Amino acid sequence: MDAQSFQHPITVARALRGMSMTDLAVAMRAAARRRDRRAGTTKQQVYAWERPTARPPSEWSQLLMAEALGVDPEHVTALGWPYWLPGTEAPLPLGTGATVAALREAQRRAMLNRRTLLGLAPAALITLSQQWATLDPALAATATDGRTVDPEFAGWLETSVHQLTSLATADRQHTAPLLDSYYDTVVGLLESASYSEQTGVRLQLLASSLAQTIGWHKFDHEHHSAAARYWTAALHAAHHAGDTDRGAGILSDLAYQSMWLGHGAPAIQVLDHALTRTEDPTARSLLNLRRARALAMTGEARACRRALDAAEHALNVATTAPPAWCSWMSPADLAVDSGRCLIDLSEPGPAHRQITEGVTLLPTARDKTRAVFLTYEAESLLRQGEVDQGAATAHQALLLAQHTGSTRCIRQISDLAPALSGHQHVEGVGQFLDAVRSAA
Repeated sequence: MDAQSFQHPITVARALRGMSMTDLAVAMRAAARRRDRRAGTTKQQVYAWERPTARPPSEWSQLLMAEALGVDPEHVTALGWPYWLPGTEAPLPLGTGATVAALREAQRRAMLNRRTLLGLAPAALITLSQQWATLDPALAATATDGRTVDPEFAGWLETSVHQLTSLATADRQHTAPLLDSYYDTVVGLLESASYSEQTGVRLQLLASSLAQTIGWHKFDHEHHSAAARYWTAALHAAHHAGDTDRGAGILSDLAYQSMWLGHGAPAIQVLDHALTRTEDPTARSLLNLRRARALAMTGEARACRRALDAAEHALNVATTAPPAWCSWMSPADLAVDSGRCLIDLSEPGPAHRQITEGVTLLPTARDKTRAVFLTYEAESLLRQGEVDQGAATAHQALLLAQHTGSTRCIRQISDLAPALSGHQHVEGVGQFLDAVRSAA
């Protein structure tokens, strides 16, 4: 992976203000002089701050940076680093009729941002989920101007998008440009066409589905800010159309991203809200399973086990076809994610048994998921001291991740390299470390 392909939040903020590194440094020194103080900020210092692994600037430097970027200094304290920076603004609130604006905003910001390590600010994510759980959805209103949308055309769009999103994982990586074009078409119809209320709801749901799928494409390539924006737009559209099960699934995706980025506590609150409006058993199983993952991250063992029991019970009683967004949820997912929870709760032995069982059950079409699951299995093996098997499993996971083109999965697997670097005499370790270096 190319570290230079990541855009640090400061880089995004500078781009939005049309500032170079030198411009920002000069503006920060000027801000210090206005306070009768001095600052030694240079272009080199700004460059150092924008490195992927850099520490945040000091509080003093952040205040100067805020003034240089035209941001209210109070936002620095209220929102925290780096969420006060331009380009990481809170999403549009639900229930304000801003659905189309949110859909376009996601598309616009995706063009600005490349890879980032930030999703929504935890406080903004929790607020958004609370709004969704308490606001009554309003059905889509009829547009006033433009051409009339033929219901048959809406049906053709739905069928075409379904065919794209139902492809095997390894093939879906090649559909991003097509999905973008369908998204632009559907949002354009919502903006300027006229249609019946029923067709309007169909277009809102199609926009939501497209935004959710594109969000996963962005997430898989570590464009976390763009993924969060698309999922937020998808939530707006699902809420507008009154589809609460889909809305819960989108909140679940945002919670999953929060966990992936290391924030378990806000994910718990988001999933709690999501569960209040979800009736489908398979959907409830998935939400409870992800909630268990978040609880395991925060060390809440008893609550985690209760959530796992709830996930298993809901999956067992499911008798009807689930919503499309969670149709893949299966006993394999339940077994492996239960094992992942046990890893976080320091029970590697039972975790390994659960994970190997789940990997065996997983359909071959889900190679990206298999790569993630094998990474969990490799981690459980390493925690038990099974270095050779762990290296072999990690290598298998890396090959699958490369096949699917998911850079976030490649990064996840590569994170196992430090634990293996001291065991290069063990069979298979050297080959795995060489493969990781080649993937970098």
